[in-house]
Amino acid sequence: MHKALIVIDVQNDFCPGGALAVPEGDTIVAGINAAMAGADAVILTQDWHPAGHSSFASSHDGKAPYETVDMPYGTQVLWPDHCVQGSQGAAFHPALKADAADMIIRKGYNPAIDSYSAFFENDRSTPTGLHGYLQTRGITTVQMVGLATDFCVQFSALDAAALGYDVSVALDLCRGIDLEGSLAASLTAMRDAGVTLI
Repeated sequence: MHKALIVIDVQNDFCPGGALAVPEGDTIVAGINAAMAGADAVILTQDWHPAGHSSFASSHDGKAPYETVDMPYGTQVLWPDHCVQGSQGAAFHPALKADAADMIIRKGYNPAIDSYSAFFENDRSTPTGLHGYLQTRGITTVQMVGLATDFCVQFSALDAAALGYDVSVALDLCRGIDLEGSLAASLTAMRDAGVTLI
């Protein structure tokens, strides 16, 4: 049983002081570093948006962060500008042992489509390449940690379960945003999909 640790978006903009800070987002870094030692593969995901990305509220006249718009692929939450390619905000948290990663998956770089999941963009069909990588490595078990529980962690876990992986989420190594009850809803959705919540 080969196990991968998938570390979701532990980047400066999602940590306190960042453009889209998750409360206590930085408090999980040491635990994530410790968890890397027990994995056969460590994959980091990195939100990596071009300036002016379509998911930024600033790209839509008269729209404020956390409002929604209809995109060709469905409803999109509009976010503050965050994780812009090459910016300090897009960099991994300085305490994260990024050098331990076997692979870094960058997502959200298509200006027209947001990307929460480590496996697919939000159109639900454009792959990131992670599934193929895990298959060639013979990995069948994945554990998700990182930010934010109710968005990128949840979407990644649901996709991994749908692709047939044995999936767990270490909740003590995740933190959530909790927009209008999104955290509780995400836990229910993950449980219903067969994801093990630790």
